[in-house]
Amino acid sequence: MKTAKEAKTGSKKNPTKSMTTIYDIPIYSLQGEPIELSQFRGKKMLFVNVASECGFTNQYKDLQKLSDAYSDILVVIGVPCNQFGQQEPGDSQQIQSFCERNYGVTFLMTEKIKVKGSDQHPLYKWLTSKDLNGKKSSSVKWNFQKYLIDENGNLIDYYFSITKPLSTKITKYL
Repeated sequence: MKTAKEAKTGSKKNPTKSMTTIYDIPIYSLQGEPIELSQFRGKKMLFVNVASECGFTNQYKDLQKLSDAYSDILVVIGVPCNQFGQQEPGDSQQIQSFCERNYGVTFLMTEKIKVKGSDQHPLYKWLTSKDLNGKKSSSVKWNFQKYLIDENGNLIDYYFSITKPLSTKITKYL
């Protein structure tokens, strides 16, 4: 007899394989409001795990420029994370204030989450697992790693922290 999970996925062989799309993953905004990723169907999404006290923090400027320049086809989503060097220690209000005051950030910011480890958020499970995203597996190495999703919810690629937001590695898809 199949378990409920096996019945849902249709596979006894690989019960961890999910039929979940990125659009089905629940996540909340920095203000605690639910974000329906499905509202971004038809646009590309760039997920970036961000931190306020990192050597890459100045990438907020170019992320905002990217968001402004391609707002008709791209949604930039900042994902605060405190797992690398404890470089995002603030609470939601402190993070929001820091980003607005220092970098003029108006793009979407999610709640602070874990992007790796046993408490990894389902969004990053999907982004980093070939079994879920259908393209490739990865691990998040540091703050400001970027994941680009196409307008149909498929992973295009990921980029390490050293890849600048306005790099042609990213903009060639926009």
